[in-house]
Amino acid sequence: MTTIAIRGTQWLIDGAVAYAGAPAEGLLMNVRMVNATFEDLARDDWDPEANTDAFIAHLPDYVAHGVRAFTLNLQGGTPGYEGAVNSAYRPDGTLHAEYLARVRRAIEACDAAGAAVILGLYYQRQSGILEDEDAVRAGVVHASEWVAEEGFGNVALEIANEFGHPGFRHGILKDPDGQAELIGLAKQTAPGMLVSTSGLGHGRLPAAVAEAADFLLIHYNETPLVEIPDRIAALRGYDKPIVCNEDVKEGEEGARAAETSVREGASWGLMLERVNQHFPFSFRGHLDDPIVYERLRALTTA
Repeated sequence: MTTIAIRGTQWLIDGAVAYAGAPAEGLLMNVRMVNATFEDLARDDWDPEANTDAFIAHLPDYVAHGVRAFTLNLQGGTPGYEGAVNSAYRPDGTLHAEYLARVRRAIEACDAAGAAVILGLYYQRQSGILEDEDAVRAGVVHASEWVAEEGFGNVALEIANEFGHPGFRHGILKDPDGQAELIGLAKQTAPGMLVSTSGLGHGRLPAAVAEAADFLLIHYNETPLVEIPDRIAALRGYDKPIVCNEDVKEGEEGARAAETSVREGASWGLMLERVNQHFPFSFRGHLDDPIVYERLRALTTA
C-alpha cells in the first residue's frame, strides 16, 4: 500500500523522501485529473466508468514521467459546459455509493501505481447541491470518515477547490475562517489525515488558512511566471510543504513554470484544461503534453 506523510517541509512516499537525489527532492509533482471520475446525470450519452478506465489505463505512463500525485474531486471540475450534474453528495451532505465506488477505483489504481491522491471535496459549480452550511459540514465529516474507513494511506484532502471563488454559494466555502473550521473538522474526524484547501489562481493564501492547513495548496493559473518565486517566498515562513496543484501553463511555458517552482522549493501541478478537463476528456499519458512531461521526468530523476 502506498503511503504519504510529511516531515518538515518534505513529502515522504512509503516512508522515504520523494525523488531523493533529484532536483525535485522532497516535493510532490502532480496533475489535476478531477474529471477522471466525472458523471453528468443530465445527459445519457456518457459512460463514466469507461472514462475512469481510460485514466487508470494511463497511470503507469504518468507516473513513469515523474507524477506522484493526482488531484481528484468529489464534485469534479468544469467540463467546459454549464448545467452538468456531477456530485458525490446528496443535498444533506451524505454520499452516493455509486459515485464513491468510481472514486475508490481511481484511488486504488493510484495506490497500485505508487502515487498519492489529493482528494478535493467541493467545487464551486456543484457546491450548490448542498442545501446549507450544516450540509457542507456534514459532507466534510462523511468524506473524511469514508477515506479513513477505506484505509487509504495515499490520500490527502483538499476541502475546496479555490475557496473564495464567487461561484460558491455558502459563506463557509468563501471565507478563510470557514475554511479553517472545515480543515479542523476533517482533522478531528480523521486524526492523522493530511488536510488543506486551495486558493485562487493568484497564488496567495490568507494566514487563517495557512496556519490551519497541513500543507499549503496554491494555484498559478493567473500567476505570471516571473511572479512565482515571490508567491512561494511569501509562504515559506509557515514551514510547511508548498504545493501548486493547478497551473494552466502548457508546453514550454508549463515546463518553465515547473522548473521555477521546483527551484524555489515548491511542488508543481499541471492542469491541461482542453485535454483532461473539458468534455470529452482525453487521457494519453505523457502524450497529453510531451514537453511538460519530459521536463517533469528530468526534474524528478536523480
